[in-house]
Amino acid sequence: MEKINKTCCFTGHRRIDDKDKEALKARLKTAIILLIENGVLYFGAGGALGFDTLAAMTVLELKKDYPDIKLILVLPCKNQTLYWSNKKDIEIYNYIKERADKIVYTSEFYESGCMFKRNRHLVDNSKYCICYFNFNNRTNGGTAYTVNYAEKQGRVIINLAYI
Repeated sequence: MEKINKTCCFTGHRRIDDKDKEALKARLKTAIILLIENGVLYFGAGGALGFDTLAAMTVLELKKDYPDIKLILVLPCKNQTLYWSNKKDIEIYNYIKERADKIVYTSEFYESGCMFKRNRHLVDNSKYCICYFNFNNRTNGGTAYTVNYAEKQGRVIINLAYI
C-alpha cells in the first residue's frame, strides 16, 4: 500500500487546442512538482496521444531536477501505435518508451477492452490522478471512464481543465 501513496497516474483528452497547450503544460508541471514535494515518486502514463504524451514528457523533463522520480508507462498492448498515421507521434511515443523507468503491458495485442484494462491498472495502482477532463463537453470515452473510476476508488483527483 505504501507505493500506492507515492504514485500518481494521468488521464486526459487526446486533443488539446494549440492555444491551450502551453498554459496546460505549466499547470501540469506545477501539479507534478507539488506532488513530488509531498512524497510522490512514481508517475504512470498510458501512452496515448494528447494529454498522456504531454504528461510523460513533463515527467521526463522534471527528472533533471528530481532524479528520484520514475516514469512508468502502462500500455494497453505491445502494438499500440499500429494504426497511428502520424510519424512524428510514433517517434515521440518511442522516445518516451526508451526513457521510461518501467513499462507494463496490460495485454499482449490489441483486444476489446484493453484500453479500459490499462486505465483501471493506472488508477488501481495510484493514490492521485492528474487529469485533463472537460466534463462539460464529454460524458463518455476513455477519460470520462477513468475519472469516474478514480472517483469510485476514492483517488485524489486533480483536474487541470478547471485550474
